[in-house]
Amino acid sequence: MINRLFSLALATVLISGCNQPADPKTAPSAPDAGDIARTSIIVDTHIDVPYRLDAKAANISEATDGGDFDHPRAVTGGLNAPFMSIYTPASLETEGGSKALADKLIDLVDGFAEQWPDKFAIARSPSEVREQFAAGLISLPLGMENGSPVEGDLANLQYFFDRGVSYITLAHSLSNHLSDSSYDKNHQWNGLSEFGAEVVGEMNRLGIMVDISHVSDEAFWQVMEISNAPSIASHSSARKFTPGFERNMNDEMIVALAQNGGVIQINYGSSFITAEANEYAFARNEASEAYATEHPELSKAEVRHQFPAIFETEHGPFPFANLDDVLDHFDHVVALTSVNHVGIGSDYDGVGDSLPIGLKDVASYPNLVQGLLDRGYSEDDIRKILGENLLRVWQAVLDYAATTSSKT
Repeated sequence: MINRLFSLALATVLISGCNQPADPKTAPSAPDAGDIARTSIIVDTHIDVPYRLDAKAANISEATDGGDFDHPRAVTGGLNAPFMSIYTPASLETEGGSKALADKLIDLVDGFAEQWPDKFAIARSPSEVREQFAAGLISLPLGMENGSPVEGDLANLQYFFDRGVSYITLAHSLSNHLSDSSYDKNHQWNGLSEFGAEVVGEMNRLGIMVDISHVSDEAFWQVMEISNAPSIASHSSARKFTPGFERNMNDEMIVALAQNGGVIQINYGSSFITAEANEYAFARNEASEAYATEHPELSKAEVRHQFPAIFETEHGPFPFANLDDVLDHFDHVVALTSVNHVGIGSDYDGVGDSLPIGLKDVASYPNLVQGLLDRGYSEDDIRKILGENLLRVWQAVLDYAATTSSKT
């Protein structure tokens, strides 16, 4: 009888103990999105600050009235390695001046590090990014958007590599002397030109990442066939959500890019994220071109400024994507491949006012982190998405180059 009473009492104590609240001093705390953002290396492979500041100067070491990037907001968001886009308009392919503009924009970025060495530093490798992160600096690696500045001379690849360019987007909105563009109906090369194929090989040899954002599907598949190093899509999203939009990548392409060891960096522009925003943007662009033809007295800048409000009166407001829509793209790539092949290529300062609700500027990376946490991603996997995946690919490209002939 005594043994039975003792057993009942012990059971009561154990059950009662199970129902007690956990000691807050010993219970594991939930991951904090802000802490993860601050302690991770966040790499964003496409930010159009140089072109924005070339058009209108601003002091990005302080808070700026316009744009999506400045130092205070980058610090708030935890952004450590924003690739500065060295963008040259497609029109310069025929007009000339691509290389000169690229040089001017690189000079501009170099100036950030020279003027504010306590805030910014130029980064040419993942190891430099890590060193600068440890020193509390924001790294400024360079990515050239549009291969037009190569200007038909392989020696210019060495030149731009020496200037710090770490990736080159082969084409932009029109086909050029390297590659057909996804935006251009004139697929003059049916993919890459003969010279474009040589450029891919030389980029491999030098250690410049081949960026397949903007190129046609045919050009993408040819890059997959001839590149000996992993490639990247610096600012593209999943075509599944924007059917028929060749600028985004279809499922087969995403899988092939991953099998090649590469990574797709998700573009935040709403028209890249949802079919509704994509359809609205294309309709507005077509109507804007017609409006410009009807009003030759207006400059291009005036049309860009005036027409969206005119279009909105008839078609309603622009249907912005939101954070969940963007997260769907990350989930989709992970489901197709793994968490090792996706990252961030926001296109801040490059997609105008079309950024999604919740991701409006570089202060918002913690929102993305929180969204990933809410969807069940681990801290380790989130750190991969934030930057480690891209750093891995970048290092693999440099490692491959180290096995090839001398860069002299």
